[in-house]
Amino acid sequence: MSVAATHAQEGLRVPSARRFHVRMAWICFAVGVVGFAPTYWLPLFQGTLNVAPFTHLHALFFYGWLLLFCYQAMLVADGRTPRHREVGVAGVSLATGMLFVGGAMAIQTLRQQEAAGLGAGAREFAIVPISGILVFALLVAAAILNVRRPDVHKRLMLAATVSTLQAAVGRWFVLLLAPRVAPAGGGPPPTPPLEVTIAPGLVVDLLLVAAMVHDRRTRGSVHPAYWVGGAVVLASQLFRVPLGRTDAWLAMTDWLLALAP
Repeated sequence: MSVAATHAQEGLRVPSARRFHVRMAWICFAVGVVGFAPTYWLPLFQGTLNVAPFTHLHALFFYGWLLLFCYQAMLVADGRTPRHREVGVAGVSLATGMLFVGGAMAIQTLRQQEAAGLGAGAREFAIVPISGILVFALLVAAAILNVRRPDVHKRLMLAATVSTLQAAVGRWFVLLLAPRVAPAGGGPPPTPPLEVTIAPGLVVDLLLVAAMVHDRRTRGSVHPAYWVGGAVVLASQLFRVPLGRTDAWLAMTDWLLALAP
């Protein structure tokens, strides 16, 4: 009887874990939508959005990833693992596109800010989107390499997705704490100091903390993939501040600007 009860508990634990990852996926999607609602979605629906066409391509790729992430989590929760693997091929292509589109968007923004005379501040801040997309690509690549280890794969994918949400949370920090007013003479507002990116990053990291707590409650310990993935995300958020002011990074921005059309 005790053996049967143990098997029953194990059977309940798996669906519960799957449902948790579905909830986490939709929370990530919600954070992405709500984060950019004031500066992208609401102006878009109101017909007042004035951005370069490339911005829409950037949104298409990144929101496409969030939706695909939700769909993939739902497939696994429904036990449709073969379909999940088939769709995963499209996920690899989408993530690759995000790497190039995200990098191109960062370079385009840097070029525009450089042309507007924002100088060193723009070059320093460029490390935020560049390092962000590289960390995302690194974690997705690690997850793909561990595709035959579902316990590692799904946790690294969650860490990768969470890493893309800092910009969304950062928008609300700017709106609520330091609204950026365009200069009287026109042009883009000055770039903020790198330190302001730390707080939004830590808020986003709470999603990974919640996942680690769930691991602790359901597995008895936090899976190593969360420790590794979380450490990579946190390290990128903290170390980009001093690195963005180094001569090596500022020299790198010269190379990035040379890539801009």
